[in-house]
Amino acid sequence: MTMAHRTISTTALALLLVLAQSSQADQPTFAPRSFAYVLQADQLNKNRAEATQQLATSDRDLIVMDQAYSSTANGDWTTEEIATIRSGKPDRRVVAYLSIGEAEDYRPYWQKHWDADKDGRPDPTAPSFLNIENPDWKGNYRVRYWQPEWQKIILPIIDRIVAQGFDGIYLDIVDAYEFYEYDAPKKAWLDHRPNPETGNTYRQDMIAWISAIADRSRTRKKDFLVIPQNAASLLEDKNYRELISGIAIEDLFVEDATLRTEKESRYIISFLEKLKPHNKPILVVDYPQSEAIHASAFELAEKNGFVLLLTDRPLTTLGQSK
Repeated sequence: MTMAHRTISTTALALLLVLAQSSQADQPTFAPRSFAYVLQADQLNKNRAEATQQLATSDRDLIVMDQAYSSTANGDWTTEEIATIRSGKPDRRVVAYLSIGEAEDYRPYWQKHWDADKDGRPDPTAPSFLNIENPDWKGNYRVRYWQPEWQKIILPIIDRIVAQGFDGIYLDIVDAYEFYEYDAPKKAWLDHRPNPETGNTYRQDMIAWISAIADRSRTRKKDFLVIPQNAASLLEDKNYRELISGIAIEDLFVEDATLRTEKESRYIISFLEKLKPHNKPILVVDYPQSEAIHASAFELAEKNGFVLLLTDRPLTTLGQSK
């Protein structure tokens, strides 16, 4: 073999190795084909050990659950329980739910003096980050999520979630920026509305908040998953798409007992499609009130390449997923 042939062969081999490595890099490291979303495990089963086994023996690739089995003392899931749930299926991930855009009055961090008269408005002694109660969810208060005082409450909770042994975090109320984008005098939502406190838009402040959460958790566990729920419009931001591990969307195909029209779903799907080139999962959570539309909902999810869960809105059951 001549020197020229050796050089060509070596070059070709190097090229093949690069292509192989590139192909492997493009493969998703997190690609669930089913999932469960159970925030009230004590309603799934009153017996904690049996609830643990139900979750462990389910057929789901991903389990989303609250940080705690119940709100009682010592209610947090133990590292051993999380390991048991994870071990029920190869490559299963177990992630913890956390609301980062609202304060919940049933969480340990809540202080009674924040709204002692329970009128839905912060009392004078409440921290500046606390805003009014969400009229649709009693006990849930909107927050100024960009303020350091709120973030100082949430970040230690994330440390605890990592220490418990969860594989990631499922972030709720990511769409909190929409509340601040509403212009009451104009009776209109203003996309990319600037936040006078920070000089950024409210959307940029949410992305920065999620980035801080990702940095904090991944410093402690490199491959920690960060899955936001809803707020599909944030996917317009390339850095955000690269930051997150996937996304979950509620109420995409189903509204109560009927299917949404294609036009209604298409608007959200147009944002979700921006994530597809990144090879990250798109999870859909729908809450149908009629079994008659289950098959159609699953067909729509498969057509779009999404992973669908049909479940109850209180999130007390395993539901159906594929």
